[in-house]
Amino acid sequence: MPLSVEEFRREAQAFLAGSEAAGIACPAFGSIMPPPMFERADAWQRHCFANGFAGFDWEIEYGGRGLTSAHQLAWYEECAKAGVAPYMNIQGYILAGGAIRKFGTEDQKERYLRATLAADIVWCQLFSEPSAGSDLVSLRTRAVSTGDGWLVTGQKVWSSTAQFAQHAILLARTDADEPGHRGISFFLFDMAGPGVEVRPLRQMTGDSEFCEVFLDEAPVAPTDLLGPENGGWTVASSVLADERASVGVDGIGLARTLSIMRQRARSSEVGHDDRLARLNGHGLALGQLLARSGTDPLLGPLTKLALTELTSRLTDYAADALGPEG
Repeated sequence: MPLSVEEFRREAQAFLAGSEAAGIACPAFGSIMPPPMFERADAWQRHCFANGFAGFDWEIEYGGRGLTSAHQLAWYEECAKAGVAPYMNIQGYILAGGAIRKFGTEDQKERYLRATLAADIVWCQLFSEPSAGSDLVSLRTRAVSTGDGWLVTGQKVWSSTAQFAQHAILLARTDADEPGHRGISFFLFDMAGPGVEVRPLRQMTGDSEFCEVFLDEAPVAPTDLLGPENGGWTVASSVLADERASVGVDGIGLARTLSIMRQRARSSEVGHDDRLARLNGHGLALGQLLARSGTDPLLGPLTKLALTELTSRLTDYAADALGPEG
């Protein structure tokens, strides 16, 4: 008999409770892993994989459990309720893993998927550039064919986890004569190779969650082209759709944040009841939208924008109402 979602949910709850009691579980940190949490997140991913709590809907031959997306969603929900990270980093589990499962050769799947689940490979994303962020089709990073692979030259920015990553998903222009998206290819890039320089960007908080990555004739093997040459935009579009769809479970975290805010505000001497009521109402409405976005990828960009705006307003409220505690 296949494992039902409810049976799996009970398994997940017991595993999470035991991991938290043992001090192994890694606290939730959102889509960007703070650098100081790397070692803990790495250990947590390895612990999950060793105990069968990684890659629930991935194929068994690549280290997964061969279950369904409903089982995967149940894991996200239980992790959100427990305040625990569901995986080490989105760049590997959702973005690279999803792309390789959909577009990879058998050799690429065997080389990368199990190693990603086991945290033997940590990934980063090399898409955005100083002059090509939201307008990604204008990217300037070039991959010049050598007849036996490519040499990549360019600059990438806002790359979280790049200072820890062994591999990256990389977009580069392989045909300078093709306009827009038609001359772009998608690569599984070795960050440890020559011609790669990673520079962490120091933020006003003192943290360095993002990096610049400079590439100077960095080599890419012919076996690390994902999808067809000059056809990387199709792969990238799938990756970005997976990223947007992953925000659906954020509704659970949002509900927990709103609950904490209500409790703290009641015990605060500062009265902001009207303001909190409006934020709470917007949060409840957004929670309903987030619940729908997991099954409707077109809602992903809207919910991501709305969640960012509401989080900013909640942060302002917390600082005003609770002071340093906020």
